[in-house]
Amino acid sequence: MIENSLQDQVVVLTGAAGGIGSAIARTFHQLGTRMVLADYDWQSVSRLASSLDPEGTRVLSVAYDASKPSDADGVVAACIDRFGHIDHLVPAAAIFETQPFATMTDDQWRRTISINLDGVFYICRRSIPHIRPGGTIVTIASSAAHEGCSSEHVHYGASKGGVLTFTKSLAKELAPNIRVNTVSPGTIDTPMVAELLRRSREKWLAVTPAGRFGTGEEVADAVAFLCSNASSYITGQTIHVNGGSYMGG
Repeated sequence: MIENSLQDQVVVLTGAAGGIGSAIARTFHQLGTRMVLADYDWQSVSRLASSLDPEGTRVLSVAYDASKPSDADGVVAACIDRFGHIDHLVPAAAIFETQPFATMTDDQWRRTISINLDGVFYICRRSIPHIRPGGTIVTIASSAAHEGCSSEHVHYGASKGGVLTFTKSLAKELAPNIRVNTVSPGTIDTPMVAELLRRSREKWLAVTPAGRFGTGEEVADAVAFLCSNASSYITGQTIHVNGGSYMGG
């Protein structure tokens, strides 16, 4: 059972203040884990941690810029200092910015790649020596990693494609001690895509057989499954959480 296998396990979650990240944090808290919640938005992640664990014994919040290797060092050090080890890593920090390719600057490209892809490398590289055998890494890719992104988001699609192949390669290298999988959300109704949905809500609904957009909690459930013993024979795989908008093999 998921509940039994995750009780008292130690989870490092980046991007914890975001729509999907905060849903993952709430789900893991309900399952009895201990957590380090890291996010660039220090005030929001601190409020989230306090709301989950007012006494501060099971949930620790850390300020974190995914594009900085030193911040990844700080997150891992804080976790080891408080909990002594890591069982599960969920690098969920990401940005989704709109910019047509014809006018995309080098800085805009670099910013998205540095947060969405480099950041996954930094936190994984520093966490892996501390992940106990039987632990997991669950990355967050996107439907964009499989079918290309919507127009004006080439940098986002490229970054998530990198996360997808990074995950598969890492799964082979870390087996059998650590399982590595990814969750690829489709259109999830969170603040990150609020502007996209404001401009083209009906367009995205029309290509979603489920007839609605997903929730952060539905993504969180998939992440919890991949961290749990219920998925003990699953590694190097992708779970699509998209209401049928992409039906990949």
